[in-house]
Amino acid sequence: MAVAALLLSGCKREQRQPRLDPPAAAALDAVAVSPGGIGGRPPPVEAALGHPFQNNAWQVAQGKRLYAGFGCPTCHGDGRGGGSGGQAASLPGPSLMDGWWNYGQDPVTLYLTLRDGRPGGMPAFRDRLPPEQLWQLVGYLQHLGAYRASLAAPGRDDAPQTRPAENRAPAAQEPR
Repeated sequence: MAVAALLLSGCKREQRQPRLDPPAAAALDAVAVSPGGIGGRPPPVEAALGHPFQNNAWQVAQGKRLYAGFGCPTCHGDGRGGGSGGQAASLPGPSLMDGWWNYGQDPVTLYLTLRDGRPGGMPAFRDRLPPEQLWQLVGYLQHLGAYRASLAAPGRDDAPQTRPAENRAPAAQEPR
């Protein structure tokens, strides 16, 4: 026992000096590139989880409601944006229906575009919409244009209708 205590007291721990300058790897965090070509930080967890509402018609209908409620038609119109003829040519936002998207059309890139905005006029909705509503909007945007998930169920328009549904049988009439 005394020998063990003698041996332990003779051992000295290596003294380390703290490094005062930050390592070069810390500077690389500022230029990391994320999926979809967005520079800066890696995508947040809610974006990395994928597109949770891809096959949900009700969630897509909620995205349509958000599209109208947050003023998206002001720049993008009915989705044709400034790339189509007629009245749409005067709109500043790009088309959402032509299948070609400035920053990519995958769901995570659309989510990050809505969350962080883009230079040239696209506002950020980070502080205005929670992740669930951002994903609903992504679902609606994908249903607008040429890019659609192959398994997406067709969305039902939940807006009030001025006529009966097409799949509703006509009312029975009494014989005269």
